[in-house]
Amino acid sequence: MELTQKIAFALYFVTLGVTLLGFLLAKAWKFRYALFSLALGWGFSTIYIALRWASAGRAPMSNQYESLIFLLWTFIAIYFILMYLSAQPLEWLVPWVALLAIITVGVGSLLDKSISPLVPALQSNWLLIHVSTVMAGYGALALSFLIAVVFLFMGAPAHAAKREALDPLMLRSCIIGFWMLTLGIITGAVWANSAWGSYWSWDPKETWSLITWLFYAMAIHLRRTRGWKHVKFAQLMAGGFVLVLFTYFGVNYLLSGLHSYGRQ
Repeated sequence: MELTQKIAFALYFVTLGVTLLGFLLAKAWKFRYALFSLALGWGFSTIYIALRWASAGRAPMSNQYESLIFLLWTFIAIYFILMYLSAQPLEWLVPWVALLAIITVGVGSLLDKSISPLVPALQSNWLLIHVSTVMAGYGALALSFLIAVVFLFMGAPAHAAKREALDPLMLRSCIIGFWMLTLGIITGAVWANSAWGSYWSWDPKETWSLITWLFYAMAIHLRRTRGWKHVKFAQLMAGGFVLVLFTYFGVNYLLSGLHSYGRQ
């Protein structure tokens, strides 16, 4: 099982290396082979998740490490889906996707990877539904953040066409993330009522999830009613991801609440 994860990690490095080598040698094949390597790495990540699922006898989403690996899986999947649906060739984003994948796996290596029995609060069919929707939302918002950062650094007039292609993709990934996060909050409320007898307890995780949701709702509203596109929207996506990171990581380690088991 661990071998598949190591292979995936190596393939993400290969993806980044292929693009860098292609740039240095001015080769047109760099993105084609990099995309293939990224897809292969994602495939091994899929196998790793499946093997961990089979070994644990449950969805591997019960602690920080497992949710992080699933978050990475959804992040790359959403990138491929949006690239496929987009009318623009966006394969040149692949090295940045690979870089974020490398960082994510690296952070995961510092966490506890052991498979433990579920705590009573997590012994529910809602585990898969709730966590998968939230992680898909975070994955899409991570992609909007990545696109925003690339967009902001592409300031030269020579990159005008690429920036124009990034803007609608940034909005699409934000909308996907927003609606998946909405579903995550709703399913979490239903699960909370089943487990704790209350739909909403103003637990720190719930509170910061709501704050994050309100921020992205505001960002979409400003874009559609005030015309906040391009640089302004990119700045919102870059800044908003700080809220995502705090809701996902910071709350677990800095604040105590009903979701404290997520730090394990």
